[in-house]
Amino acid sequence: MVVGDSSIKRIALTSGEPAGIGPDLCIQIAQQALPCELVVIGSPQLLKQRAEQLGYSVQLNIFDSQLPPKSQTAGNLTVLPAELTEPVQCGQLNPANSCYVLTTITAATKGCLDKLFDAMVTAPVHKAVINEAGIAFSGHTEFIADITGGYPVMMLETPGLRVALVTIHLPLVQVPQAITATRLRTVIGVLHQDLQTRFNIANPKILVCGLNPHAGEDGHLGREEIDVIEPVLNSFRRQGMDIQGPLPADTLFTPQYLESADAVLAMYHDQGLPVLKHKGFGQAVNITLGLPIIRTSVDHGTALTLAGTGKADLGSLQYALHTALTMANNL
Repeated sequence: MVVGDSSIKRIALTSGEPAGIGPDLCIQIAQQALPCELVVIGSPQLLKQRAEQLGYSVQLNIFDSQLPPKSQTAGNLTVLPAELTEPVQCGQLNPANSCYVLTTITAATKGCLDKLFDAMVTAPVHKAVINEAGIAFSGHTEFIADITGGYPVMMLETPGLRVALVTIHLPLVQVPQAITATRLRTVIGVLHQDLQTRFNIANPKILVCGLNPHAGEDGHLGREEIDVIEPVLNSFRRQGMDIQGPLPADTLFTPQYLESADAVLAMYHDQGLPVLKHKGFGQAVNITLGLPIIRTSVDHGTALTLAGTGKADLGSLQYALHTALTMANNL
């Protein structure tokens, strides 16, 4: 790749499930001028068809890695082609196109590892249809981590709140046994380090939820706080880290605590994310910490019923792109 203006970042954007709103979002973001080069990975034919369906005029430019990065101008979209297996109809899932979806993610991930891209942003995919194609797929985060290595930690952010998770996509009954000292130490280490290096927070203040109601009520409602969580937090506090907890989740998510916190660590998916999405749905971003690359994603699903209607909300993609660009500039 020819070296150009190093201040201009090149961001890969996967187009997501082809029958969902991912292609719509790509076309919508192409209407804006951006301070970076956005490279959409997907089918040029699909993007052209979706633009026509939405009534947008877009100039598609095939990506050339030999050219230096340049800022996106409104009405233009740079595309790294990926080929569909079968034609797409809005809102109609087709397992035959599952390999196409994974190809776009793989291309973006490997492009980041090879320094072709400074970061990647992912549009939503549909896990069930990929599994229906006979492909074992538990999610974007796990798939990307299998390629890059590292220890992925999911963190969602909306203005005024960041929530990271100790466990992600687990049945609730499996969560207590998954809250081990080893896992907790690893997650907190990743969260603390990435807040420092990728968000420029010198001494992050992290609030940690308890697992049980009332953080175990001194052992009367569960002992995970006493036996596992508290000892790990104490070990980090002895290292000088600013960590509070374990705190009852219903108390922690109040202005009194959150106003001075840099991040909250929740024990499981539905402990922390409902609060964040209530606060900022449509203006939130999913960030994967702990990887050797920068990856952000929208905070919503494929919205199959909205595909091709022009009603897809661009807010989360804009925030995901802004966050990826900010993180890339911080390195």
